[in-house]
Amino acid sequence: MRSLASPPREETPMHDHHRLGRELDLFDTDPLLGAGLPFWLPDGAAVRLALEEHIRDEERRAGYRHVCSPVLGKRELYEISGHWEHYSDDMFPPMTLGSEEFVLRPSMCPHHALIYRSRGRSHRELPLRLAELGGMYRSEPSGVLGGLTRVRSIQLNDGHIFCTPEQAADEAAAALAMIHRAYEACGIVAVRHRLSLPGAGGKYAAAPEAWERAGALLADVLRASGVAYEETPGEAAFYGPKIDVQVEDAAGREFTLSTVQIDFHQPARFGLAYTGPDGAKHRPVMVHRSVIGSMERAVAHLIERHGGAFPAWLAPVQLVALPVTDAELPYADALARRAAALGLRAEVVPAERGSLGARIRQARLVPYQAVLGPAEAAGESVALRLRDGRRQGPLPAAEALARITARAAAKDTALWEEAA
Repeated sequence: MRSLASPPREETPMHDHHRLGRELDLFDTDPLLGAGLPFWLPDGAAVRLALEEHIRDEERRAGYRHVCSPVLGKRELYEISGHWEHYSDDMFPPMTLGSEEFVLRPSMCPHHALIYRSRGRSHRELPLRLAELGGMYRSEPSGVLGGLTRVRSIQLNDGHIFCTPEQAADEAAAALAMIHRAYEACGIVAVRHRLSLPGAGGKYAAAPEAWERAGALLADVLRASGVAYEETPGEAAFYGPKIDVQVEDAAGREFTLSTVQIDFHQPARFGLAYTGPDGAKHRPVMVHRSVIGSMERAVAHLIERHGGAFPAWLAPVQLVALPVTDAELPYADALARRAAALGLRAEVVPAERGSLGARIRQARLVPYQAVLGPAEAAGESVALRLRDGRRQGPLPAAEALARITARAAAKDTALWEEAA
């Protein structure tokens, strides 16, 4: 077993996402929807959609093709994939329609396998990288449900790479690198990397040689990436070993946020093939990867990690315009419209909502506050206050908006970049 010292972790106070999620109007629940089925309020949806858009952009740059597939399928589909045999305790019961049984999907990999086999494939098409942000469902017991971290309806950032055996290690390594880049942009710190292997008594697909081969490939990927890792028996998926990227919640409990898996099992079960350079049929390898995991769990972790003070590119409101008096309100409205035209999420909080000091305190989690008095309105400038307490200004409105837009586009945690 390879076990290296973990890198030093940044010490950041953690917060309870259950409490903050409601205080900040990010998400909520209702008994009429049921336990484990939270809904996203506008500010929470803004965070989630910004995260989704960023991951989709990263996937496109990495050569992924986005697909969409149904959230249910015939029971037979999951019998072929092995989910019904190994995972049915976590699936919702079948729904009978006529003479057929349909199931809410617990995973997207069987659907992507069908997309792959929807037509003949050549080795020239490989690696074929498919990605989807879609719904899946788990019949979690009521006693374990809570907030966004344990839910029954999951929106997963999922992806599957169909490749030759020779390409599998490079594709898994690229997926792990993408995970690390996403964590850097989000301000997430991984506490541990785990090589999850089969253990005694588990429900695993029986293919010892494939398991050994997949585990060896993933170990090579971890070694080449230079991260410390531990081998953990009993934590593998039923169809293959995986790399688990572990983080901690506010209570110090460790959980898996992102994964990379190498799977020889499902390509065989679905009869997947490609035509090789020799003209013969060959079996592809399926690399599963989730860059940021489920949107629910990812946003819960971001709430706890940042206490609601999200990186500027993720913040529900990125710029708040604060007119000192009603006289500056038209200028504040115009500034907010200019910001929106640049793709920023901007709001105006008028003087009628309280004193300037009170409004500044209420907007304490907004990355950029534009205080607009008579001088700013007359000169089309802004006096910027940053969330960390720094003040910038006065700046021409066009320059201030351009620099805020640049910081948001940079997708990092720094609020400001000083001019050269």
